Amino acid sequence: MLAKTGNHPSVVIDRRDWLRVGAGLAVAETSLGRLWGRDSEQAQIPAVPIDERKTARSCILVYLLGGPPQLDMWDLKPDAAAEVRGPFSPISTSLPGVQICEHLPCLAQLTDDYAIVRSVSHRNNNHTPMIYFTLTGREVAQPNRDNDVRPPQRNDFPHVGAIMSQFRPTAGSLPGFIAVPEVAVRSSADNKRARQLLRGGGAGFLGTRHDPLPINGEPGLVDSIPSLALPDDVSAERFERRAVLQSLLDGGAVRSGSAKQFDTTYQQAIALTGSTHRGDAKVFSLDDEPPRVQELYGRHRLGKSLLLARRLAEAGVPMIAIHFNEMTRCDGWDTHKKNFHALETELLPLLDQGLSALLTDLKQRGTLDETLVVCMGEFGRTPKINKNAGRDHWGSCSTAVLAGGGIRGGQVLGASDKIGAYPRDTPIDPVDIHATMFRLMGLDPHQTMSDRSGRPWPLSTGQVVSKLL
Repeated sequence: MLAKTGNHPSVVIDRRDWLRVGAGLAVAETSLGRLWGRDSEQAQIPAVPIDERKTARSCILVYLLGGPPQLDMWDLKPDAAAEVRGPFSPISTSLPGVQICEHLPCLAQLTDDYAIVRSVSHRNNNHTPMIYFTLTGREVAQPNRDNDVRPPQRNDFPHVGAIMSQFRPTAGSLPGFIAVPEVAVRSSADNKRARQLLRGGGAGFLGTRHDPLPINGEPGLVDSIPSLALPDDVSAERFERRAVLQSLLDGGAVRSGSAKQFDTTYQQAIALTGSTHRGDAKVFSLDDEPPRVQELYGRHRLGKSLLLARRLAEAGVPMIAIHFNEMTRCDGWDTHKKNFHALETELLPLLDQGLSALLTDLKQRGTLDETLVVCMGEFGRTPKINKNAGRDHWGSCSTAVLAGGGIRGGQVLGASDKIGAYPRDTPIDPVDIHATMFRLMGLDPHQTMSDRSGRPWPLSTGQVVSKLL
């Protein structure tokens, strides 16, 4: 409402005004404005009819960026030579006759709830091309170049999450694709993420509206997340005043076309910006999670990311991608040296606690059947241990784990040879994993999307792995 102050009208705000109109004018200048942007979007192509009884509502992708060693996690070879088998011992699981690594004891008790695919294979051993391939399902122009570190481009193929954002949009202000964090180059020197984003992590030709909302700060701490924070020079009170002023200015306008689309994006952005009591920003805070639940997941970055992912999935976000490569004591999953030390002291304990907590929590809450969980990396690692007690890049054989959302758990699909170098049977390409994900999310993998020139492309070039369903 307007009130007189001297000779000039001023805006007076109360809490009901805030709840009515959301937030303010500053948002168009924030990173959310950049993410969902003002450029023109391709025409929306309707999704195929969805049978909700058989469709997952959300997908949580736990992407082990760097290349997880299959031989030291899910596919141990205790009878192989020492230079192949390594120092870890296999342990029995809840699935008779199936063993996994001794440093995954919690996950070993949950094998009835997930499927292990031991024959994922694609013959490329280079990080950047395989990151792009395993996230988009398409080859780069020069797949044999590992030093081609370029930022995302608008002619890129989209991340699987961006596709789900377009064809499985959310209701309300939450975006369809959230990345915890973005796919980015990480500095080995200081063990932190650099600013350089990698191709494959964005929406590419689907447009900025389907780029991920990046959670690059501390998961669960809203004030530390740049994409959700107010600008430094805008207080909450000023933000609210701007919101009402903007609403008054737009109140009588008739909107259509791109302007109407921008209004929708604008309202999504302002509903998420600011402190946790504002709109949908509350879902990004872990403050109201019971301490026992936070302890179950672990108070480390991965645990917090997975707990946040569960909250976002229950709020209806179609894709939450956790690009996990931020450790404190080792160089992530790219274990060219001290592979076993890194796995034993940090990598496997974090994954075992966090992923087992996610599966247990979803099951106890009755939402595992509607939440697809996929754990994979861009490739596996070499059977032979190198001179630095590490394993090098290996695309010819790796392992993926899938649970919930229509996946038939309690099975091992495919097998590798005696040293874990190549599939012995049932080779499965990463694009087949994508096709299966789309099918479980209610999408036809062969349905088409259009690039910026209007050319049609199938959502996936793979085939659904029917044995997983």
